[in-house]
Amino acid sequence: MAILYERVGRFALLALCSLLALAQVPEKLVGTVSSIALEKATLDVKGQDGTPITVHLTTETILQRVAPGEKSLKNAETIQVSDIAVGDKVLVNSDPASGMARRLVVMSATAISKHDEADKAAWTAHGISGIVVAKTGDDLTLRLRTLQGSSEAHVTVSTNTGFRKYAADSVRFSDAKVSSLSEVQVGDQLRARGDKSEDGLKVTANEIVFGTFVTKAGTITAIDAEHKSVAIKELNTNRAFNVKLTADSQLKQMPNFAAMFAGGAPGGGAPPSGAPGGGAPGGGGPPSGGPMGGGRPPDIAQMVERMPTVAMDALKVGDTVVMSSTKGAVDNEYTAIVLLDNAEMLIRMATAQRSGQAGGAAGTAGMPQAGGAAAMGGGLGGLELPGIMQ
Repeated sequence: MAILYERVGRFALLALCSLLALAQVPEKLVGTVSSIALEKATLDVKGQDGTPITVHLTTETILQRVAPGEKSLKNAETIQVSDIAVGDKVLVNSDPASGMARRLVVMSATAISKHDEADKAAWTAHGISGIVVAKTGDDLTLRLRTLQGSSEAHVTVSTNTGFRKYAADSVRFSDAKVSSLSEVQVGDQLRARGDKSEDGLKVTANEIVFGTFVTKAGTITAIDAEHKSVAIKELNTNRAFNVKLTADSQLKQMPNFAAMFAGGAPGGGAPPSGAPGGGAPGGGGPPSGGPMGGGRPPDIAQMVERMPTVAMDALKVGDTVVMSSTKGAVDNEYTAIVLLDNAEMLIRMATAQRSGQAGGAAGTAGMPQAGGAAAMGGGLGGLELPGIMQ
């Protein structure tokens, strides 16, 4: 009898734990599928805050798939559990009483990737990005940076132009809020997409995204891999600041130009792809449809975008980095949009642009010392990393 009571007690405990687990499932959940157990009819979904939650499916659960960009379920298609894959984005509506999923709407990771690539290509082909230097009526004047200096471009807006503004302390485009022309300020970084002129210096904008961003350069003093953060000592000021890396942060690395110029580039000495004077990866010439257009040199933002992406373990204490971030609520704490490692050459180019010597920056073999950016006058001069990355 005691054994029977013990077994009943264990069963009751397991049942209670299961009910508690189901009760923790929110009525609405948006996240990414991290694992699938078909035999249990469950999905592990990582929410937007990174917390994993187990979603329980039943024979009554409605399973649907929509294409990226859809705003309703009008064109949703019915799918099976076997059609769901790890990495897919999901919206789950659960019964608040039982915790079981009533409806699960899936957006395929593969489809999202293709959509994002097409969208990024469209922003490149039909858009420009730069720093807002003036607002006059329905015209915005932008300063664009190229490898040979700077130029101005003009963005014309209308009542049909859609505006989105990046949120403080967030690098997610999905967190950007609906905004308006009145919120655009001189000094903001802005990207516009629409009808672009042949010379790439005028855009009649259909869409605009913008935000207030911070760009800082410095030397890594400590790396916390567990918490995905990097401590940096700022050039010129020697002030310490911390940079947090998230899944949305882009960690890029410039080639070691000092070693290349000292030892000669492989195969005869032409600069590598992505380097000043080099072409796009796998081919020649500047990126197609770049902001400058018409055979003009690619801008610094495009050059940075073409730099290879690396993992956090590529960073080393003592490396010189440049960081671009939204303007956060806490001083000296930033969430990186872009963290560019091995950035001595980019800093040197920015220094040369400021002093009017851009033509000689790319062809000089020597790298600046850690304190060699003093010529920037305490700032980054002409250097602005892309604050808005699609």
